[in-house]
Amino acid sequence: MKNTFYTTILVLMLVGPFAMAQDQILTKQEAINMVLENNLGIQVAKNTQLIDENNAGILNSGYLPTLNGVAGGTIDKQNSEGVLANGDTRTAEGAETRRYNASLSLNYTLFDGLGRYYDYKSFKERSQQSELEVRQTIETTILQLFSVYYEAARLTEQTNTLEQALDISKDRLTRAKYQFEFGQNTGLDVLNAEVDINTDSINLLNSRQLLRNTMRDLNLILNQDLSAQFVADTTVNFVPGLQMENMQLEAKENNVRMQIVEKAINISDYNFKASKSGYLPTIGLTGTYGWNESTNNSPLAFALQNTSYGVTGAVNLSWNLFDGGRTITTVKNAKISYENQELAKKQIELEVERDIRNAWDSYTNALYVLEVQEKNLQTNMNNFNRTDERYKLGQVTSIEFRQAQLNLLNAVLAKSQAKYNAKIAELQMLQISGQLLNVEF
Repeated sequence: MKNTFYTTILVLMLVGPFAMAQDQILTKQEAINMVLENNLGIQVAKNTQLIDENNAGILNSGYLPTLNGVAGGTIDKQNSEGVLANGDTRTAEGAETRRYNASLSLNYTLFDGLGRYYDYKSFKERSQQSELEVRQTIETTILQLFSVYYEAARLTEQTNTLEQALDISKDRLTRAKYQFEFGQNTGLDVLNAEVDINTDSINLLNSRQLLRNTMRDLNLILNQDLSAQFVADTTVNFVPGLQMENMQLEAKENNVRMQIVEKAINISDYNFKASKSGYLPTIGLTGTYGWNESTNNSPLAFALQNTSYGVTGAVNLSWNLFDGGRTITTVKNAKISYENQELAKKQIELEVERDIRNAWDSYTNALYVLEVQEKNLQTNMNNFNRTDERYKLGQVTSIEFRQAQLNLLNAVLAKSQAKYNAKIAELQMLQISGQLLNVEF
């Protein structure tokens, strides 16, 4: 053979990320930047955050006064008749009366039982909770991104490996034909080689199809044209120095679900306190500046034109001593909601502890499997080298050579799968511990 499978696989492992230099390589950091900028789910979450930020502003707090302007005008036309003191009678036909008015009213609540104070606090907590929800969406999307990204990288390695396997099978067919022509073997070896080429070709076609489908899935997450072409970076680097105890501590402090439920508890507490404002009075301040003018052209009118303007102010107190029990019911329900959030926190704490333990076990198990697969790959490489040398000398059959080739092929693919499984397990653990956005990929 002109090339051994061992050599081609070794070259693939060393230069695989650069084997398709003619195509654009989408680096991991570029993929992150693209998904943060373009992913539709993240954009929706950010818009929701903007809404909550607006709600938490001073303009929605109830602390600012309200100012109302009112203006109006009327025109009356009527016939009238009047008797004077001396007995004379006077009539006015089509007498017109015009009235105009305008006013500005200022209303300000001085005290509302602290309801708006706790509502404002609740809006602030909701804004911060919304920010955490954006982070949760980003973490989930990035984990989804790399699940697809690393699958594309694995399929890229698999496709390259199958291409090399097909080349080996073609070279083996050529040798089998030469040997048959010179009477060194039977036609059975040629037929076996042709069958193996067909099998390798089908496997390669299926792998290429899976790779194309996965690339479309990746473009969908990145919100790119589904036909965009690029190559995934097959380099995998693991985060060093991870320890179970540290992961548990990080999860308790930084897990986004834990932080979101903390905000939910604070919101429920403020809602409970705000609901009790119905027991207290409301004190308000009102001020009005008004202008009125009336014009009457009737000869019977006492004054033909009257104009008045001025300022009035008042302080009012309103106290709903009993509202049919609605406030009592609202307070009770708000207290129950607060207790439910406390129970939800305990549930999430247990789930997070379970999740981090499961993730750690999956991560360490995946690393062990990767180590075993690397050793298995080395063993199969050595076995194939010996079989390849003996096959050249005619000491093993083509069937034995093919079996050694398949063993090495399966070992390469298993090692590649184990590598990406371990990386995904690591990312899942980092997400649960709240560290996913703090590491380099």
